[in-house]
Amino acid sequence: MRIGHMSIFVDDQRKALAFYTDVLGFIKKTEVPLGEHSWLTVVSPDDPDGVELVLEPDQHPAAGAFKKALVADGIPVTMFGVPDVAAECERLKGLGVTFTQEPLTMGGMTTAVFDDTCGNLIQIVAPGA
Repeated sequence: MRIGHMSIFVDDQRKALAFYTDVLGFIKKTEVPLGEHSWLTVVSPDDPDGVELVLEPDQHPAAGAFKKALVADGIPVTMFGVPDVAAECERLKGLGVTFTQEPLTMGGMTTAVFDDTCGNLIQIVAPGA
């Protein structure tokens, strides 16, 4: 058994696709129209056959409440691995990304947290210095 897909709730699939591809650098893997929304996934360009991130519409009332509660408490919904958190933080800031936690090293890892513009906080992580 392996993880094939992971979902993240987004407030707008088009906006999310633009952010996750144009800003974060993922590539679109799948788009299947399903009425008003789509089955829409992105993957890492370094692992195009790896785990797919599903950009899931947050239309269900529980999804919106869940997202708002996590953001209010400063809790990231997921994390992405990067080789160098400080460098990635600077790159993303240059593209207009807002960070809610600057790079912080603790417990053998370095992390930072940013707003994905779609209602979520995302953590980036790398082995510590």
